[in-house]
Amino acid sequence: MRAGGRQEKVEVGTIVTMDRVTADENGNVELPAVLLVDGKTITSDAEKLAKVKVTAEVLGDLRGPKIVIQKFKNKTGYKKRQGHRQELTRVKVTGIK
Repeated sequence: MRAGGRQEKVEVGTIVTMDRVTADENGNVELPAVLLVDGKTITSDAEKLAKVKVTAEVLGDLRGPKIVIQKFKNKTGYKKRQGHRQELTRVKVTGIK
């Protein structure tokens, strides 16, 4: 499935942490499939994959670890410190249709 700018390999029941997504009123989200493997059959055709949807239940929103960004230039007195925490969502895959 495609989750933000990444791809995740999932099955029904898999819990995935991905970039923040908004859920519908029931707490579910639909994600597009990138590749479908069903037993010995592998589907990678874009037309057939457009019909496949991965449904997932949102378990909760969280934030990633803090990343510290520091910039420094020697002999000029330039120092800059900045922090970042990524907004994430934890989802559980409930179905692949």
